Amino acid sequence: MDAIEAIRTRRSVRKYLDKEVPKELLETIVDCGRLSATARNEQPWEFIVIVDKELKRKVAEQTDNGKFISEAGACIAVVCKDTKYYIEDGSAATQNILVSACALGLGSCWVAGDKKPYCASILKLLNVPETYRLVSLVAIGYPASIPSPHKRSLNEVLHWNSF
Repeated sequence: MDAIEAIRTRRSVRKYLDKEVPKELLETIVDCGRLSATARNEQPWEFIVIVDKELKRKVAEQTDNGKFISEAGACIAVVCKDTKYYIEDGSAATQNILVSACALGLGSCWVAGDKKPYCASILKLLNVPETYRLVSLVAIGYPASIPSPHKRSLNEVLHWNSF
């Protein structure tokens, strides 16, 4: 699947088949995150791939809207050094992760990080140094179903030269 098709068809998947995601696919996905845009080439990110069922369950329990993480084949925690543009850099990396997962035939869903009250406990659970921030948790797996939410049309959101 090409990049444009992956961007156009990617959806947030919250229901997964009970099927392991091969390590090679997870490495490819993280590699795509690693290659994302970054302010001043700081590359402040680190990626923690969680495949252990018990650890996924513990992470899922901490979240308010990510309980489905425990059912996904994997979860990727995107953490960044607390730099000036960590949220932008980590978000760009997360978007690359989402699109690359779709391109590989996998489903994914971005679960919020950064400002959520559970961030500190998840960082501690994953043994992340205190100088890092949790930008996102990304559930990844083989989709049991793919939702088709309404997306606003291009004509509704595109403006030329002014709003």
